[in-house]
Amino acid sequence: MPIASRRTIPFATVMLLGVLGVNARGADPAPPTSHCAPAVASEAEKAAILKVISTMESAWNSGDFRGYMRGFKNPDVIFVSGGRIQAGWQGTLDHYIRDYGSSPDARGTLHFYDIQIEMLAPDAAQLISHYQLMRPQHPQYGINTRLMRKVNGEWVIALNHVSSSETPPTPH
Repeated sequence: MPIASRRTIPFATVMLLGVLGVNARGADPAPPTSHCAPAVASEAEKAAILKVISTMESAWNSGDFRGYMRGFKNPDVIFVSGGRIQAGWQGTLDHYIRDYGSSPDARGTLHFYDIQIEMLAPDAAQLISHYQLMRPQHPQYGINTRLMRKVNGEWVIALNHVSSSETPPTPH
């Protein structure tokens, strides 16, 4: 066999073994990593975020504005609505009490739906949802865009942007 051929065969064999994941001593390669683990973790985090939103909705509908506000980062949530930035957590709570807290009719019934969550990092997610606030005077329909952050093991809204209308959305 020519010298070039003898060198080519071992090199090709080494390359093939490398592709197959066999190390130089011929031992079995490390077990393959699971591609499902991040997806499972992501789904668990999404479920935890949905629970926060559901708890907030229930708190609002029972008139518990402080319970509703537990879903927001305290004290430094950024809340954008009506072309204004609210003054942090306390300013947002004061706004809800002032503008919605005088009666069950003023508060209305809140419902979030068509919730889409994209995990951005283990401690960050983007949530976009529609909402409706049904009440006799001035019902609201709109979209929330939220940056969720995991702080001390709990998901909270760090940035909330609301776009609303008193006109119901047209069906798709």
